[in-house]
Amino acid sequence: MTVINEMKMKIGNFDSFSSEPLDSDAEFIPLMTPEDEEEIQNESLPQTLPILPLRNTVLFPGVVIPITAGRDSSVRLINDAYEGSKTIGVVAQIDQNTENPKPNDIYHVGTVARILRVLKMPDGNVTIIIQGKKRFKIDSVLEEKPYITASVREVDETKTDTEDKEFNAIIDSVKDIAIQIIRENPNLPTEATFAIKNIESNSFLINFISSNMNASVKEKQEILEINNLKDRALTTLKYLNIDLQRLTLRNDIQSRVRFDLDKQQRDYFLQQQMRTIQEELGGVSYEAEIEELKTKSKAKKWDKKVAEHFEKELSKLQRTNPQSPDYGVQRNYLETMLELPWNEFSKDNFDLKRAQQILDKDHYGLEEVKRRIIEYLAVLKLRNDMKSPILCFYGPPGVGKTSLGKSIAKALNREYVRMSLGGLRDEAEIRGHRKTYIGAMPGRVLQLLKKAKTSNPVFVLDEIDKLGNHHAGDPSSAILEVLDPEQNNEFYDNFLEMGYDLSKVMFIATANDLGSIQPALRDRMEIINVTGYTIEEKIEIARKHLLPKQIDEHGLKSSDIQLGKKEIERIVEGYTRESGVRGLEKQIAKVVRNRAKSIAMEEPFETKITLDELPKILGAARMERDKYENNDIAGVVTGLAWTSVGGDILFIESALSKGKGLLNITGNLGKVMKESASIALEYIKANAETYSIDSEIFEKYNVHIHVPEGATPKDGPSAGITMLTSLLSLFTQKRVKKHLAMTGEITLRGKVLPVGGIKEKILAAKRAGIKEIILCKDNEKDILEIKEEYLKGLTFHYVTNMDEVIKIALTDKDVKNKKKIQ
Repeated sequence: MTVINEMKMKIGNFDSFSSEPLDSDAEFIPLMTPEDEEEIQNESLPQTLPILPLRNTVLFPGVVIPITAGRDSSVRLINDAYEGSKTIGVVAQIDQNTENPKPNDIYHVGTVARILRVLKMPDGNVTIIIQGKKRFKIDSVLEEKPYITASVREVDETKTDTEDKEFNAIIDSVKDIAIQIIRENPNLPTEATFAIKNIESNSFLINFISSNMNASVKEKQEILEINNLKDRALTTLKYLNIDLQRLTLRNDIQSRVRFDLDKQQRDYFLQQQMRTIQEELGGVSYEAEIEELKTKSKAKKWDKKVAEHFEKELSKLQRTNPQSPDYGVQRNYLETMLELPWNEFSKDNFDLKRAQQILDKDHYGLEEVKRRIIEYLAVLKLRNDMKSPILCFYGPPGVGKTSLGKSIAKALNREYVRMSLGGLRDEAEIRGHRKTYIGAMPGRVLQLLKKAKTSNPVFVLDEIDKLGNHHAGDPSSAILEVLDPEQNNEFYDNFLEMGYDLSKVMFIATANDLGSIQPALRDRMEIINVTGYTIEEKIEIARKHLLPKQIDEHGLKSSDIQLGKKEIERIVEGYTRESGVRGLEKQIAKVVRNRAKSIAMEEPFETKITLDELPKILGAARMERDKYENNDIAGVVTGLAWTSVGGDILFIESALSKGKGLLNITGNLGKVMKESASIALEYIKANAETYSIDSEIFEKYNVHIHVPEGATPKDGPSAGITMLTSLLSLFTQKRVKKHLAMTGEITLRGKVLPVGGIKEKILAAKRAGIKEIILCKDNEKDILEIKEEYLKGLTFHYVTNMDEVIKIALTDKDVKNKKKIQ
């Protein structure tokens, strides 16, 4: 059988002689998929085709082959076709010795082919790479000069039901015998088996094997002309059996007449000599290596099943020739088994008061998160097993999700390992590769356990929401087995080829976006929301953690620099906008580096950093927070927004202009936010009489709603009541209450619905100087979860419908420069 790899090699040799440009649309596809086959079947067959006779080759649909043409008529046909549609009809000659075949000298059933590439050779011949498309039959010959041209029709193929058991058995037999022939024939490379195994289409499998098997042109033509796929497969199987019997008989004869020692015996004696020489030179013999493996295995705490498996694999190593590649593969496998911490566990420390102290020391704030962790550890202490939900810390970047895992490991006296899943696309990264592959190794789960040297570390799966999908597999599905307490006591790694117990490992996942996590994976985890820090919390984190850390990293002493609360607050508000503290740490590092430079250059400096010095060190403040504006203008209302870096206030502006009642919305708003604006306007139109608004106004004026900072995308329903208040203020020209902000979703009937991100919104309102806040009644429970110290100076109004919002938000006073709307 010919193999695709050989064909590629030949074509590669021809490339150096190529003088024709490559067809940019042509692709060299050695193996067809069912989708490719269906696409070919849907292609229409030309009514006439130039016919290219082949001496000793039969082309089958889907197969790619090189053809060398030397006849003048064939060369001209190829040139004409390549300049045109690149489609030709290929048929086999009845007699290969016929120099100039006539219509009666060729078979009338052939294959339509597409020319993929033309290569001109130095001897004047032309080599082409063609791919078979579908079978045809010659109806009549139209021309014989300069080459045969004929009218053709498509030959229909009778498909066989994929559920036909007999047909499936024939296909399996064809595959098995083809692979057996490849193994038996020393002239065929073993890589051809991969081509056979990877073919998905049954029809193409038969065509591929028929094209490459050792059979005469007449026999191959007989197969090509069979319309029923099942009958064609059966005929192919018959010729394969004949070829296999012939090959087996030849090999038996050769083995009988072999007088010399075979290669294995010869290698054995050479190896014995090499081993003796190596021992004389003081090297380690292979027997010593095996003895060392045996000695190490006696110290392992594995169970009877694993011990038996190791002994079996070790005996296989002893039987393997040390010079063969398999020896290195087998030794690497055994060493991996010995390095894994089978039943090696560190002793847990379940002192929960100590655990609380470590968490408080390492992380300021996050009280709710730390309380849940202590509860988790308490249950673990009482049950003494890991069959509890996997914790998943979910929140914005830089809030300490990953470092919480480190603190838990420290509290329990367990080893800590971290596996970053960001961008991981290959399932083999989780499950490993089979040891038969070159360079195979276990998956990263077992590699990290090997590094931890215990089977019960704290294992952080970082960025679990950023797992990718790839043709090599779906790693998010592979990790399901890792995280499922009902399955992970027998986690199967492809390299290890046996189950490994992960049930004692404490898995902790981290994520920024829950939406991208596979539902089945999310279901196995308990989601703990790690919210952003308040300004007060950031100041304390900077004082207690970030500043001492940066002083130490930059080689300074604590007496060399002082950074007060006001200065840190200025850095937080003016130079960072984030939920976490990663950006804050970078800014503090800049301040510390500035002081380090002064010390290194022996410049005079003051120990205390002042507010006036900060712009000189960090530059001008770039992120000033929005402050509350006055209520002099109609249609301007303060809303509250949640962002990935914390809460913020935003202003909703609206304006009227003469027109035809159109609504225009700007400010880089998402679909949901635009819908909120439309609902607000429609609610006002429907209740115009209630608010003493002339309904004719809506047809005379265009309404424009704008949310400033157009470069920032905004979306969500929480600005609904803010937009409605803005429009009512605009239509009635009444002032909005001073120092008031609001957030809530509205419905078309005027009902106010709850929204999320309340804590961040409340803190943003307080920073902006807001004194009163309107919220949905259902959001009252969110306020109760916020510390009282953050709520001082704020008054909350809880509402259920828009009438209540309007009573609170709109005053009876007219705005300045009141416009007359009529």
